[in-house]
Parts: sequence; C-alpha cells; structure tokens
Amino acid sequence: MLGVHRGFLLDAAVIGSIDGRNGPLGERRGDGRNQQQTHSSLNRDPNHFLCGVCSPGYPFPTAPPVDPFARIKVVDCGVTKGCIRYGKPGCDAETCDYFMSYRRIGTDVEYEMSADTDGWVAVGFSSDKKMGGDDVMGCVHDDNGRVRIHHFYNVGQWAKEIKRNPARDEEGVFDNNRVTCRFKRPLYVPREETLVDLHLSWFYLLAWGPAIQGSITRHDNDAPPVSDHMISIYKYEDIFMPSTAYQTFSSPFCLLLIVALTFYLLMGTP
Repeated sequence: MLGVHRGFLLDAAVIGSIDGRNGPLGERRGDGRNQQQTHSSLNRDPNHFLCGVCSPGYPFPTAPPVDPFARIKVVDCGVTKGCIRYGKPGCDAETCDYFMSYRRIGTDVEYEMSADTDGWVAVGFSSDKKMGGDDVMGCVHDDNGRVRIHHFYNVGQWAKEIKRNPARDEEGVFDNNRVTCRFKRPLYVPREETLVDLHLSWFYLLAWGPAIQGSITRHDNDAPPVSDHMISIYKYEDIFMPSTAYQTFSSPFCLLLIVALTFYLLMGTP
C-alpha cells in the first residue's frame, strides 16, 4: 500500500506541473509553452502511466493467459495412476462412454473423469456395490457452459447435494459433447459421515447423465456400472469394463454359440 500511495502523490505532482502549479520538487514551471509541450507529450500515448518513478513509455500490465485444460493422458494408466474405462474395447478418455483415473499426490487424491454426455459425470464410493449411503463426487455442466465439481450423498436412489465440498484445484471443460474434469480431495476428512476414508478400498460406482439448469437428473444407465472388486488408491490398475453393447458378444455362452454356429455352417447339413 505504501508504494501505491507514493505513486498517487507523484502523479498528482506531475499533473500539477502540467497546469502551471508547482512541479514534483516544488519548482515553479516556466511559461505556457513548456506546459503545453509536456501535456501533449503525455497525451501522445494514452496507454502510458503518469508516473514520476516509471520510465517513459511503460505500458499497462496485462492479465496472464488462462491455461487450457490439459488433456487426460491414458498412457499413464496402470503406471503412475489407476484408470477405469467403460465402453468400446481400446477406448480412451475421449472415446469411452465413461473414463475415470485416480492418483495419490501427497495427502490428496487427484481424480479425472470424462463421459459422453452434455450433463454430468460422477464417481461414487460404495461398500456393497449398491446405491445408498454412498459418498459421490460429480462434475456438472451448467447452462453458462461451466463445469463445476459438486459433492453428493446417495440417500437410497436419490443423490443429495452436500454443502461441504472437499474438492480443490478443480477444473473442467465441456467439449465435443463430453464433460471432462479434474480435481483433488483429501485422503481423509475426520468427523464427516458423508466423506469416506480414501485410505480404505471401495467399490466404484460409475454414473453419468443429463442436467437441467446445472442440476443433475437420472443417470443414463438403469443400473450404473460398478467395479467388480474394491479399488485401492495404493494400487494403480488399468481396468476395462465393456459397455452393454459389447458385453453380449464377450460372454462365454455367446462365444460358445458362435463357435457352434460356425462349425454347423462349415460342415453343412447331412
């Protein structure tokens, strides 16, 4: 604040010298010609400061550029972070129906999520693979085009938003009809029943769906996908879960049926 006040005093002194009053050091200015010359030289570039301690031509400072959202790196999956992919085999963070990653950073866990939706994407931490009594973190795309991180708690089949939000360093983007976000939350928050202890292992509930005026609505899947085992943040896995369209063709019964039909067609009928 001292520097700011000093600058204002010097500016006032310079301005005073322009209209013929005392100069910065109490010196009386000369005739009007010098006054007019000083005034015109200062007005020549309106983007320069009137500052007694600044060098001539010093420009106004500009705001730093806003960093764009860094793309999610799937090459790190199973190496420096854990990932869950749901969708077509071989999909990544930009093509999976749903994608989530996690990694430890000090006393925090960083999560990245992305889903093929224009509404919201979320992950729930469950002890029994079922909705109800679950800690949920969701990224919601609102009507202003922003993606914000929210904290929810599943009460039965209904997600209730909790005011106490543990997310920090949050960022999100809506692009190419996908909601994508990144945030951190503490491993452990004491004395809070709606926040699970991430030191422990949990089943991960994967959900996404539409939003209306920034509020989430029912998820796209009647039965949201769930990890088949409990996930530990201390073990970086790269888990793929085929979506419904690919589960049919990958089941053992279906494969056996395909083999039988192929054999029948090759052999022909007697």
